[in-house]
Amino acid sequence: MASAITAFATIVGGLGNIGPAAAQTGAPLPDLKLGQYDHSRAALTGGGALHTAAQPGTIKGQYVVRLREAPVTSYTGGVKGLAATRPAAGHELQPHSAAAEKYRQHLGEAQRDVLGDFGVRAQRTYTTAFNGFAVKMTSAQAGKLSKDPRVAAVTPARLVKADAATTPTTQAAQHTAQAPARTAAPTAARTKPVHGSNVVIGVIDTGIWPESASFAATMAAPAGWHGTCQTSRDFPATACNGKIVGARYFADGWLSAYGSLPEGESLSPRDMYGHGTHTASTAAGLPVKHAMVLGHDYGAISGVAPDARIAVYKALWGGSGTDADIIAAIDAAVADGVQVINYSVGTAMGDYQPNSPIGNAFLNAYLAGVFVATSAGNDGMSGMISNAEPWVTTVGATVERSHEATVRLGDGTRIVGTSMDQLPSRRSTPIVFADQAGSLEDGAQYCWSGSLDPAKVKGKIVACDFIDSVDAVATVKAAGGVGVVLFQSTGNARLNVIYDFPTVYLWSAEQAGKLFNYLWAHRTDGTASLAQGGDGSSLVGLPSVAGLSSYGPDQTHTGLQKPDLVADGIDVVAAVSPMGGGRLFDAYSGTSMAAPHVAGMAALLRTRHPKWSPGATASALRTTATDTQGTASPLRQGSGMPQTSSADDPGLVIEPSAAELTTFAAAATPDGKEINLPSIALREYDGTKPVRLTRRLTNVGTRTETYTAHVDGLAGMKVAVSPRTISVKPGATATVTITLERGTATWDRYSTGSLVFSSARHRVRLTVAGRPWGFTPRPYDDTGIEFGRTGGQGQGFLEPGFTGPLAGRTTGYIPVTWTDKQLTTTVSGGVFSPGGVGTQGTRIVVPRGSAGLIVQTASDDPDTNLDLYLYKDGKLVDRSWASWHSSERSVRFFPEPGVYTAYVHAQTATSPDVPYRLGVTVIPGNTDRHNATLTAPAKVERGASSQVTLNPVGPQPDVEQWAYTEFRTGRTVVPGLLISSR
Repeated sequence: MASAITAFATIVGGLGNIGPAAAQTGAPLPDLKLGQYDHSRAALTGGGALHTAAQPGTIKGQYVVRLREAPVTSYTGGVKGLAATRPAAGHELQPHSAAAEKYRQHLGEAQRDVLGDFGVRAQRTYTTAFNGFAVKMTSAQAGKLSKDPRVAAVTPARLVKADAATTPTTQAAQHTAQAPARTAAPTAARTKPVHGSNVVIGVIDTGIWPESASFAATMAAPAGWHGTCQTSRDFPATACNGKIVGARYFADGWLSAYGSLPEGESLSPRDMYGHGTHTASTAAGLPVKHAMVLGHDYGAISGVAPDARIAVYKALWGGSGTDADIIAAIDAAVADGVQVINYSVGTAMGDYQPNSPIGNAFLNAYLAGVFVATSAGNDGMSGMISNAEPWVTTVGATVERSHEATVRLGDGTRIVGTSMDQLPSRRSTPIVFADQAGSLEDGAQYCWSGSLDPAKVKGKIVACDFIDSVDAVATVKAAGGVGVVLFQSTGNARLNVIYDFPTVYLWSAEQAGKLFNYLWAHRTDGTASLAQGGDGSSLVGLPSVAGLSSYGPDQTHTGLQKPDLVADGIDVVAAVSPMGGGRLFDAYSGTSMAAPHVAGMAALLRTRHPKWSPGATASALRTTATDTQGTASPLRQGSGMPQTSSADDPGLVIEPSAAELTTFAAAATPDGKEINLPSIALREYDGTKPVRLTRRLTNVGTRTETYTAHVDGLAGMKVAVSPRTISVKPGATATVTITLERGTATWDRYSTGSLVFSSARHRVRLTVAGRPWGFTPRPYDDTGIEFGRTGGQGQGFLEPGFTGPLAGRTTGYIPVTWTDKQLTTTVSGGVFSPGGVGTQGTRIVVPRGSAGLIVQTASDDPDTNLDLYLYKDGKLVDRSWASWHSSERSVRFFPEPGVYTAYVHAQTATSPDVPYRLGVTVIPGNTDRHNATLTAPAKVERGASSQVTLNPVGPQPDVEQWAYTEFRTGRTVVPGLLISSR
């Protein structure tokens, strides 16, 4: 069985070549004569981008230039003869007033002066939410321009991508983009008396399919709307029916960078991809009684704010777009008069720098009164957050429908996976590994197209270690199979694609291991049945945070909590473009699908509370949010799951001032903990000192209320709120001082919880996450906490989070205990499972008070590749599985006491009997073996690197040894490093 080649963050493949749309949807599609323009379907990748040279990254020779003067949204006066244009609190921007037009003319003249002085020509200029231009120039020109006092920033243009995890595809591709998820029935947010009427939600995305039933309503444009319908040969004026109140497209940046649009795209607001239609309908689609997909009814669906209008701003082409076009879309949306923007777009592996040009444009949109909902990203890892600015509401994804399905193997083993397809009852159906059913040279193990032998597949269920799930299912179906079990050896993300063929997806490595080991033992007589439903074991509960959802802390800022919220984002059924796969509705997954849920909720609140600022709206949603199942950590869920019924009457709101946000935006290394936000994040605080912050709480209710503060969670931290009790009149604001100290909280690990202000009627929650920085600054969570905690060759390096005197001690060296082992395997490239083929377990007891556990493997055979898995209480706690060697190592710093099992698995081997060595070292925390002394600096400074050295005392054995080092600053003890002698 070939090992999986996809990375952890790679998500399930796309939706494949579906076939004639009419046959799939049960209703004919309108004849738009799209074929005459050669609009073939796009081939999509995860992240929503095309397989073209245009991948996320910088665009050579393209720059976005921001000038120092404020744009129309943020100008507060100061230029002689030009009145302020930024709206007062509670008032809307007047983007086309005489004052705004006069100031816009002033900005245009200033832009032309700068362009003329440097001899460059703007490709596009911006004045409403961004003051600057996009330009093509040399790096030398960019360097000179950046030094001009009129210029605030010169940034290389970049490509961004749609944040969906499942999208349609017609080619084999890996998928990490975000897409809309199924809503089986309207939620509470969708049944309020007011459904967002007179609010316009601007959707910056891949366009829209206007003929969808989700947009089939004629409405009048709301007051104050200034937008337009940008028509083309395939996007008639009738497409803007009032429900779709405006539609524009922005392609100058893309065309300048790449010369032409991706294959299958249309230079119009029409969605040829599906993502934009899905996000728009999720946010504000009309109720549809029967969402039909491939002839199956997936129930009634509705947008969160079905009475809101939709304004389309197409700036993604084939799922990706340039920041020059994105900024143009933001600029136009604000000028048109939208009140809410949904932006389900992000950067692979999260934001890489603070205060990007797109972020600056969104700041100015916020200052103009526009609420912005953004997607957090689908990398499924800590620190990989997209859209991490404090003025946008960053949304992660939750699983809200289990869609469990069970694979029952012939020996009675039940594996609970997931499926949205019809699974007919079949008993004792033969099941075969795909690599036994075709040509390995043609990719049979992955069920690649044309690789399977129909004679070996007909009438059987086929297990596919897939790369492209849609291609795999289609291949099995074409070869005469009756069902598919999809898996990946290293695991993936839990979501669904509707295949219209009996298919069960096993997303975890543990599930893959169970399947593999059964089929290896039953190469010719394996049987299985596929059935809908399960025992609930596939989830910690509903709703729960999705595994693909990127989570905190925010690696770009040390004082911000991201994501802000989590919302429905897995298996969401909504309208899509049939050009992306022949369907009018489909199930998509990803944080792309979660963000429009929050955008719709903001529209509902805007209707109810038109004077609320975007910050007040965000606060109401966050302070009244509820916990997901399985975690209450703000790193994973932010403030939690928003509930509009509660947010409608939050009691207090905590919103930042414009000055706080603009100061943050101007900082070279912005922090954010001082901003008046409904959360507190302390990623790298000095644990030797207290941290004092203030928060301003404004009563948005109709009566005076008295609130008392109390602490929930925050184990080991000392927290004080002064005053602890506040009485706040309607419209008034109370200020509290919050003091946080490390107390007994563990160094270099997070303590999470919340501060709750309770009255007789309201409960206002501020989530808190703090990590006292001892010796390892870390832009990630506690997963892999040992990062930076080890040293070798008798030396280590400290990077302290405090300044002060230092005294150290060591346990002395403890030799590694190596044991010769041998395991038996009959397979090369198998799938790990505890107790499975090619796997051997060793029991390790770790006493209480241990400072370190180091487990290692070694082999003398260069052609053998071993992997190491460390379990405790039946759960995986760590793994080391490099694909090119057998020298694996797992290090646990201050491990939990108890019994561990180290499993060694032969990923590749040259013989059935595999000799290897297992090394185990358990280091007691309080011992002193007197065989080494520690040399350390007498004083350290925060952030400065210092070297420490272990000096052997007396004769030492000729083996690898490990020691624990610990330090004291004043009366405070700070755990140090684990240092090896080699």
